[in-house]
Amino acid sequence: MTERYVLDLQEIDESQVAVVGGKGAHLGSLSRIEGIRVPAGFCVTTEAYRRVVAQSPSLDAQLDRLSRVSPDDQEAIRTLSAEIRRTVEEIAVPDDLAGAITRALARSGERTAYAVRSSATAEDLPTASFAGQQDTYLNVVGPAAILQHVSRCWASLFTERAVTYRRRNGIDDRTVRMAVVVQQMVFPHASGILFTADPVSGDRTVATVDAGFGLGEALVSGLVNPDVFKVRHGEVVARTISAKQREVHALPDGGTREGPVDARRQEQPSLTDAQAVRLVELGRRIEARFGRPQDIEWCLVDDEFHIVQSRPITTLFPVPESADQENHVYVSVGHQQMMTDPMKPLGLSMWRQTAIVRMHEAGGRLFVDVTQRLAAPASRAALLDLMGRGDPLVRDALETVLEREDFVPSLPDAPPAGPRGGAAPEPVETDPAVVTGLIERSQASIAALRRDVRTKTGPELFDFLPTAFEEHKRVLTDPLNFKAIMAGMEATWWLNDKLEEWLGEKNAADTLTLSAPGNVTSEMGLALLDVADVIRPHPEVIGFLEGVEDDGFLDELAKIPGGPEARDAIEAYLDRYGMRCVGEIDITRPRWSERPATLVPVILDNVRNFEPGAARRRFEQGLQQARKKEQDVLSRLRTLPDGLRKADETKGMIDRVRTFIGYREYPKYDIISRYFVYKQALTAEAERLAQAGVLAEKEDVFYLTYEEFHDVVRSRQVDDRLVRQRKDAFRAHQALTPPRVLTSDGEALSGAYRRDDVPDGALVGLPVSTGTVEGRARVILDMAEADLEAGDILVTTFTDPSWSPLFVAVAGLVTEVGGLMTHGAVIAREYGLPAVVGVEQATRRIRDGQRIRVHGTDGYVEILS
Repeated sequence: MTERYVLDLQEIDESQVAVVGGKGAHLGSLSRIEGIRVPAGFCVTTEAYRRVVAQSPSLDAQLDRLSRVSPDDQEAIRTLSAEIRRTVEEIAVPDDLAGAITRALARSGERTAYAVRSSATAEDLPTASFAGQQDTYLNVVGPAAILQHVSRCWASLFTERAVTYRRRNGIDDRTVRMAVVVQQMVFPHASGILFTADPVSGDRTVATVDAGFGLGEALVSGLVNPDVFKVRHGEVVARTISAKQREVHALPDGGTREGPVDARRQEQPSLTDAQAVRLVELGRRIEARFGRPQDIEWCLVDDEFHIVQSRPITTLFPVPESADQENHVYVSVGHQQMMTDPMKPLGLSMWRQTAIVRMHEAGGRLFVDVTQRLAAPASRAALLDLMGRGDPLVRDALETVLEREDFVPSLPDAPPAGPRGGAAPEPVETDPAVVTGLIERSQASIAALRRDVRTKTGPELFDFLPTAFEEHKRVLTDPLNFKAIMAGMEATWWLNDKLEEWLGEKNAADTLTLSAPGNVTSEMGLALLDVADVIRPHPEVIGFLEGVEDDGFLDELAKIPGGPEARDAIEAYLDRYGMRCVGEIDITRPRWSERPATLVPVILDNVRNFEPGAARRRFEQGLQQARKKEQDVLSRLRTLPDGLRKADETKGMIDRVRTFIGYREYPKYDIISRYFVYKQALTAEAERLAQAGVLAEKEDVFYLTYEEFHDVVRSRQVDDRLVRQRKDAFRAHQALTPPRVLTSDGEALSGAYRRDDVPDGALVGLPVSTGTVEGRARVILDMAEADLEAGDILVTTFTDPSWSPLFVAVAGLVTEVGGLMTHGAVIAREYGLPAVVGVEQATRRIRDGQRIRVHGTDGYVEILS
């Protein structure tokens, strides 16, 4: 009977998390690694906890009340968690359980000092470390004190910080159990923490040792600044020795006390370099055992290291898997596509199925390996130029890697393709018919896809889709498509470069491209103003929409005065744009056609903030500004030396940019239109599987790759455990911030602007749409929660095309992610909104409601209040 309540650490391994919690399982596994010293001890199992809490009927009611509390109601969480802790601490420990613990203590002698440590089942996990969320008690002496502190550890499952942490990680309080580790105390000369990867940069080749005198509590509690040793490839490459004025001692009769460090020792290092290197070697052994970088607590006693805890470092961004041991440099796809959120497995695999270049997955995001392009001088220069024009932070991050001359191999330039001396391909002619033809061919291809997929189900659907993917890629890789996209971008760059050189004017193309024809994304924003025009005359419709809470509102809308016209306008909009949504490159994201309520707040803002006919007036105003700017620029150029030539060249480039820049947005529209067709077919297949009982719910297929989905359709079987693991991993990926550039060593680089031409305190970014505007900041992370007034400035993480309907209602734009030619920048210019993108942590550094000034010409933001 007693065995299930108490297990010796030597009996435990990492498969027993449910029995001994995360810390206990890790310590048991650590004790089995050759050469690793772990203080002896035992674990009071989760079965003991379960039995004890079952003795208190009131606990169930308290947990019910806690489950109903909002995660944001910290006061209620604080009160209820304190009440639950008191309940648990007051439960008497049954005699047989107390006897089992006392007998385990007797094996080491009852007066031995112990550390009594919480070990929850949701702790030290690969996806959530829960570091410091439950309690540890040091230097506890005697059976009565041990039992009392075991009860305190059980109760610490419900500290306010632990409950809040579980809420943030999506873990139900009722599913967590508490074990308790009881270990013999060690009384160290020095102690601290070893990270087997650099916790700041993510570099897996650099280990960081934090060290101080005495017990580790001095470091953990922030009493002292630690000595820090950086170790790489068996050598200390950097060290910082701090003045250590305080340390924590164990007292002879139990407990600990903080005290001063002898003045002669304060400036001495707590470890030698040789000891730091030896400790890292032990850490590498532990890391190899657990298969990922570790956060390790250690103690040094008589020149021997004792390991008292090891947990995974959950904050590191994962590294893409590679088939070789060579160095690799990866660039984030999400930063190019304006979607840095994690994608579900089906979304990742579908994007890879249809992408033109090979992509690598890590942390729920996609990356492209650019190592080969960086290795040769010509391709390196072209890549850096392209990246620099789009997003200077990516270029800076790549240059930071290149500064380490030993990381990227040096290769000769590849010989030119094609026959020697062959002419460069002819540029596309400045002719609107080129764009018209490309769009017509795309629309015909999408219509054929809709027609052909309609009858396909089961294995036949998956036999058909590879053909559809090939057509998808054929349309995107049409040389004329690429030439048309580049023509608009290159003309923009030419105009900005030349007009700054000749006229001293920055970003002149921003005004010259206002209301450019054929921009499907800007048309989408203006079209929602037309929907508002239909709704505005009908107060009953407005009142109805203000109360909309779910997506089935369109049928009910038709039953009220003015409702049929409003419904028709919304449905016509969805017919044209309903395939779009935030994060649309992830096929699993709900589309506007699936969640039309997403658009309701934006429609209501448009009803409130605009007069009838605003869309047409706005487009005309932009067109007049662009024409006026063109005449101004050309007349000023003609007065310069060689002015007629300069004016003629500039006129040609203005015509060219207005012909092609709108098409820049169309290929994404083509992709997302196809994605919606794929999604409808795949969702119908998932519904059939759910109805047949193969899937618990149709959305489970979102956690399978495309290939795995195909296998389920063939076999009519699904691995439910795999689906659960993928859901856990997705939740963990949501807590990670993807870097712009990532190396195979794990180093995460986000780049820097390195500018000294901005005011002190200003937030630096990339200027993408000229002008200066001052207004109220609206920090919006979810488009469905938008509540805008005229003159507001939108501050958000990233904007893909689905955000464009908000752009018509704001006076300026600030984003954390973006580049000169990403969608948000293009549409900001199209609408004449001053915009600064790539502002690091803008949504945290700018508070909702603050007054800010956006300098769209010079690329910075001032916080005014």
